[in-house]
Amino acid sequence: MATEEVNKPPSLPPYPQMILQAIEALNDKNGSNKSSISKYIESTYGEVPAGHNALLSHHLSKMKDNGELVFWKNNYTKPDPNAPPRRGRGRPPKPKDPLSPDTTLTSPKGRGRPPKDPEAPPKPPKVKVSSGSGKPRGRPRKMAKPTGGLSGSTAVEETMPVRPRGRPPKAKDTLSAGVSVGQ
Repeated sequence: MATEEVNKPPSLPPYPQMILQAIEALNDKNGSNKSSISKYIESTYGEVPAGHNALLSHHLSKMKDNGELVFWKNNYTKPDPNAPPRRGRGRPPKPKDPLSPDTTLTSPKGRGRPPKDPEAPPKPPKVKVSSGSGKPRGRPRKMAKPTGGLSGSTAVEETMPVRPRGRPPKAKDTLSAGVSVGQ
């Protein structure tokens, strides 16, 4: 039992307390970075736990989130009580004034189109106005090709050959086809 007490490292103060002592002792005007805080704690308290770097990082970020420390340009400092709070990135939100004369006492305006009022009189139906030419607007419809015999065809259609769609096949050279290489 006595050997356990001898091997046990001396108890360390809580990490937030050690961090604040290190920042005060280093007394740098721009603050202290993580490595300088770690070196100070190791030199002051000697033996540190095995996961010292992870514990230090965890407590520094926790203290930063709680507002106990200010993180600026990769350095940690104590917050100045006289300094105004730092703004975040982006545009600040609009101030909400619930007593302004513009707002009504009803619920706030919802998203989307408002529902129709059931007591409102119905709108008169729209009257179509003709363009005057008698033709419908837009592109005309495609006409179907006539099918059947020669009854509907003309003389010009009979004399013209019907070409297939697409690119014509490659023409074969007639001179080189008849000549053999061995002669």
